[in-house]
Amino acid sequence: MKKRGMFLIGLGVLLLVIVLSGSMFIAKEGEYKVVLRFGEATRIHTEPGIKFKVPFIESVRTLPKYQKVYDSEPTLILTNDKKPIYVDNYTVWRISDPQKFLRSLNTVSNAESRISDAVYNAVRRKLSEIEYGNIISENTARGDLNEEITKIVADVAANQGYGIEVIDVRIKRTDLPPENKESVYNRMISDRQSIAAGYLSEGDEESRKITSNADRQAKELLAEAEAKAKKIIAEGEQEAARIYNEAYGKDPEFYELYRTLESYVKTFEGEPVIMMPIDSPYARLLLGE
Repeated sequence: MKKRGMFLIGLGVLLLVIVLSGSMFIAKEGEYKVVLRFGEATRIHTEPGIKFKVPFIESVRTLPKYQKVYDSEPTLILTNDKKPIYVDNYTVWRISDPQKFLRSLNTVSNAESRISDAVYNAVRRKLSEIEYGNIISENTARGDLNEEITKIVADVAANQGYGIEVIDVRIKRTDLPPENKESVYNRMISDRQSIAAGYLSEGDEESRKITSNADRQAKELLAEAEAKAKKIIAEGEQEAARIYNEAYGKDPEFYELYRTLESYVKTFEGEPVIMMPIDSPYARLLLGE
């Protein structure tokens, strides 16, 4: 009887442990814990901690609470000028209403499939309004284009009641199909060479203008300097002549002697041989007469 009692107590404890373990669950950071009763969501736990449910009647479903990134497959889009391009983009999204999410989409893979369709339609619509040259141009407002696509996809998700929030849609890369790349690259190279040639021509023209202007200024400066130099020389010669005249006028005889002596110095430079009449003034002076 005692053994039977002990067995029943042990069985009761075991059943209690099973019931407690089946009624307890842990909600972690970064996840929703949705309590389902017969497949219908009854409670949603958004905060971490130990939670409870009715065993065997209620079940628990885990959904991500953090932001997720869905990387779409590159898709072929026709631009406004009918050029095919591959567009590669990604979407940042999160579950905002777990109850709506479970009713409309149920799984993350279903959500990403709907997001992919909405992004493809939005990208195709927006890029079909733009020519290819403007899409790849450095001046393209890519930021504005991303914002417009994000708004379109977010509105679709909100209107359909998916219980998700589309935070951002970004175009990572646009590329041509392999069969079109070479011709487009050649045309781009030709365009860049034409632009470079234009810049070189403008540079040569500007260089010629600068050189011509510098030469003209140099000639003007030289002519002005020469004119000033001639004027200064003429004024110096005039001043020298005036001083000579004043000096010579004070003592004509001394001046005559000075000029004679100067002529002697010039005459005897290099020890020349001089022939002169005996009665010439030079000869009389040399002889001391």
